Amino acid sequence: MATGTLTALPVPPPRRIDRRVARGAMLLAPVAAVPLAALAGLVMYGGETLGLPSLAVAAVAVGAVALGSRGLHLDGLADTADGLGASYDRERALEIMRRGDSGPTGVAALVLVLIVQCGALAAGGVTTAVVGVLAGRCVLSLCCVRGVPSARPEGLGATVAGSVPVSLAALVFLLACAAAGFAPGLPWWRGPAAVAAGYAVAGLLLWRCVRRLGGITGDVLGACVEAATAATLLALV
Repeated sequence: MATGTLTALPVPPPRRIDRRVARGAMLLAPVAAVPLAALAGLVMYGGETLGLPSLAVAAVAVGAVALGSRGLHLDGLADTADGLGASYDRERALEIMRRGDSGPTGVAALVLVLIVQCGALAAGGVTTAVVGVLAGRCVLSLCCVRGVPSARPEGLGATVAGSVPVSLAALVFLLACAAAGFAPGLPWWRGPAAVAAGYAVAGLLLWRCVRRLGGITGDVLGACVEAATAATLLALV
């Protein structure tokens, strides 16, 4: 479920999807995203080796990750921004998010987040790309922690909402911080600080969505991933 949902890799679907499977998928999200992180790192390494313009290489790396995840998280970011910016009425906001098209608020959010990601990645390198991609997926366990409801009775949000115990979500955060502390080429503290920054931004967006929408949806999960990735990349550099 984690690999099939978060990447474009052709894998067989799970035989069943219940709360246990959903919990495991959200906890294993960063593991499933390893191929995406490796792809981004490979693009950055190739661009550096060839001496290509750093901003162009960063844009290709960000685009490769987007293609590798079928643009799922970017679509969620745009839909969430449109929903939050269009109406204070909960049902109206959810209906706008369900449509799938992008309005001006969604487009502006996409442009802003992608500029931040590309600009930060251009100032970084291979390590920045790998840590940023993985840290962005770690926050999915935070978004699905117990106590966070689903905004709709159906959809991905309803399947995974509240499926992760607080203790396991905290464990993912601590493991992510510990692993980032060993990232090559960075001071020991910068990796954990960047992970914490990504979590803080995702947590703030999550809080806003729960207050406005009544819970999470699949789009909210995608928005949190992209926001956390941008914040982590920026903090790393």
